[in-house]
Amino acid sequence: MEFPIRINHYLALKQYCSRRMADKLIAGGKVKINGKVAAIGQKVNEADRVEVDLPAVKKISEGRVYLAYHKPVGIDTHAVKFKNHPGVFPIGRLDKNSHGLILMTNDGRVTDRMLNPKYDHEKEYTVTVDKKLRPGFLERLRTGITIDDYVTRPAKVTQLNDHKFKIVLTEGRHHQIRRMCDTFGFTVRSLKRERIMNIKLTGLAQGQQKQLGGAELKLFLKNLGL
Repeated sequence: MEFPIRINHYLALKQYCSRRMADKLIAGGKVKINGKVAAIGQKVNEADRVEVDLPAVKKISEGRVYLAYHKPVGIDTHAVKFKNHPGVFPIGRLDKNSHGLILMTNDGRVTDRMLNPKYDHEKEYTVTVDKKLRPGFLERLRTGITIDDYVTRPAKVTQLNDHKFKIVLTEGRHHQIRRMCDTFGFTVRSLKRERIMNIKLTGLAQGQQKQLGGAELKLFLKNLGL
């Protein structure tokens, strides 16, 4: 942690809450710096004493929601809304022509831990292409492919039949799988995300959601360092 640092960023790094929620705590007078009520945007120095109203933090924690959702084909990720959970937002995206698992939450702490490229979080996909698969193509997927100005990270690849394979990535660049296939003359006919870290799509039909909890959620947050 580098000082001076904004108070909302400080609270997020200390894992009290997300920056957005920190601003709510600060606006509500629930945070003090050196005995004085903090102001939004105020900066903290290393020697400063920061006090947080823990019951208020607990209330925020109890209001956190984590959902697994099977996004259908033809739906834009950021158009997904739930009336019963109005404050949730998607973590990352899945392109409009693909379907499968997306995670939704109102916990802003998850965003950086999931999307920052320095973290190697697995995402698993099932891909169907228009032509018969070639061993050389699958091996290149495993070792890395040059797309524009970058080389994709090594991936785990398993062939399922002549036109279908499973791939596990630890990155998520824009249309990455489609572009990897296109580089070798394959067109993706179907792309389905089956898993994000330990969260699986199993049992969810297109358009269905489930709230995460118990051991599944505990392991997910633990793997994110939360």
